[in-house]
Amino acid sequence: MKITQNRWVRMGGLAVALFATFFLGLSRRSGPSEGDHSSHASEEIEASVWTCSMHPQIQMPTPGLCPICGMDLIPLATDSGGADGPRSLTLSPGAQKIAEIQTTAVTRQAVETTLRMVGKLEADETRIREISAWVPGRIDRLYIDYTGVPVRSGQRLFDLYSPELYSAQEELLQAIKASEALTRSGLESTRRSANRTIDASRKRLELWGLTAAQIEEIEKRGEPSDHVTIVAPMSGIVLHKDAVEGSYVQTGTHVFAIADLSVLWLKLDVYESDLAWMALGQAVTFETETYPGQKFEGTVAFIDPVLDERSRSVKVRINVRNPNGRLKPGMFARAIVSAAIQGEDDTAPLVIPASAPLVTGTRAVVYVDDPNQPGKFHGREVVLGPEAGDFFVVLEGLEEGELVVSNGSFKIDSALQILAKQSMMSPEGGAPAPGHQHGEGSPGAPTEVRREVEEIADVPQEFRVQLDQVLGRYFALSSALSHDDFEAAKTAAAGLPGALQAVDHTLLPNVGHLPWGKAHEQLALASKAIATASDIETARKVFYDLSVEMIDTVRAFRSSGKTPVLVYHCPMAMGGAGADWLQPAAGTENPYYGSKMFKCGSQTETLIAGSDAAPSPAHDHN
Repeated sequence: MKITQNRWVRMGGLAVALFATFFLGLSRRSGPSEGDHSSHASEEIEASVWTCSMHPQIQMPTPGLCPICGMDLIPLATDSGGADGPRSLTLSPGAQKIAEIQTTAVTRQAVETTLRMVGKLEADETRIREISAWVPGRIDRLYIDYTGVPVRSGQRLFDLYSPELYSAQEELLQAIKASEALTRSGLESTRRSANRTIDASRKRLELWGLTAAQIEEIEKRGEPSDHVTIVAPMSGIVLHKDAVEGSYVQTGTHVFAIADLSVLWLKLDVYESDLAWMALGQAVTFETETYPGQKFEGTVAFIDPVLDERSRSVKVRINVRNPNGRLKPGMFARAIVSAAIQGEDDTAPLVIPASAPLVTGTRAVVYVDDPNQPGKFHGREVVLGPEAGDFFVVLEGLEEGELVVSNGSFKIDSALQILAKQSMMSPEGGAPAPGHQHGEGSPGAPTEVRREVEEIADVPQEFRVQLDQVLGRYFALSSALSHDDFEAAKTAAAGLPGALQAVDHTLLPNVGHLPWGKAHEQLALASKAIATASDIETARKVFYDLSVEMIDTVRAFRSSGKTPVLVYHCPMAMGGAGADWLQPAAGTENPYYGSKMFKCGSQTETLIAGSDAAPSPAHDHN
């Protein structure tokens, strides 16, 4: 279920940017030393306007509490005439520390991207032989009478009675006798004609399935046989058996199919956005559900030249050696491919940390540290290449050695919005975005841009009922996080892989296997990471990834419909980028903040209404 999604669009109205108002105030005045944060809090601040960090529309002449959320108002600094320029901001050392601003140099280095794919093992089509009847006849005995049995080259398969074969043997023997009678003939042409007749008779028997050894035995015996034994032309496994003893066959009737399974094909579905990283001869590592944790290897042997327009994917064939026969055709596999990224002229590409750019639509903005004016940061639009792990490749807009903000870019961008300057979400500048809303029913609550996930048709109800068990584990995990119960959260997460394993994917239509395989893998990885997390904050970060995949899974496969599935959104979560989660009932219970901001967030969508669902609160956009 691969989705192209803008990293920062999820922040809705960007009200969370108002975290920046606090360090903006610090940037406009002198204060204690950089390491003395407590003196900032106790210092008497002179300000003409006081605002709420989450509701910037609140502007009061005196300090106090926000009338919407009850939080302490903070001083709102005013811009000093725009001396920094329309896309620049100067921060004092203290403000930089509070905002946790970090910079990283733009470098050239070799980077790799990791592609995860799912697919299925199949028999090598070039190593399959169909055994058919070459002449009409009756199968009087089967030496191989069931599928799956291994056979060796030359091993007997069945005895065939055929009048045509009997006649052909008789013709060969008569030709041999005639040739012997003409050995003393003085006519060379007559002897050559007799030899040609012998060769033609031998060739006919060979084309009808007899081996050279069988033909030689007939010649030695000197008389034809009423039954001819057909032998295996190769070693392998019997895949199909379509004949029974006593049955009559015609020319071309299928009898056996034998496959050499010492080499298999792994056919992977590769999305068109990942196709650029695939190349012939590339190494691929994969594992199967049968042997979890055990790695198998293969190489890319073929890339389908035609794109499947329905799934937007291309079949890629991997050749896999299987000398011991442990791998079986039909097994599902999860594959990993590591692809190196090269710059121009085979040089290392120019890269920046993946956390540095703010990406929305076709635009990407980074904030560059001014080397001549410490604390001054300039916004700059750049052209990004592919994302490779923890890095983005930069195609245009930056030079090697420049310092870009790798942590805190969002806060700087938020501060520019407060000052109505040009920013990532406001390229032309203008008034700051509306504030963040708490709880259900607050007007103007931000709405996350929806991910482009299509519902899969013809998913059986039985599958959806099984998926309810996965949702139940997820709901238990979310509730535990919202109530700050770390141990209960780990227990719920530990049970999620088992619930996933219990879902019978064979119930799905063909078009559903690939999306479910990807969803299963991502959900299992995230839940295992939460179950082994060292602290609740780490678990909450991974819970974001789990929720993204779970929401997509419900969009694609739905559920039984018995329990409501509601989407909730908190624009404060994930460092201000915003985050969604699912709940089975109305009433915000924020898993990202727990008791600190239990009611922070609002319902944005009803994925499943539920058979006993109560009326939804405001902002249901479904």
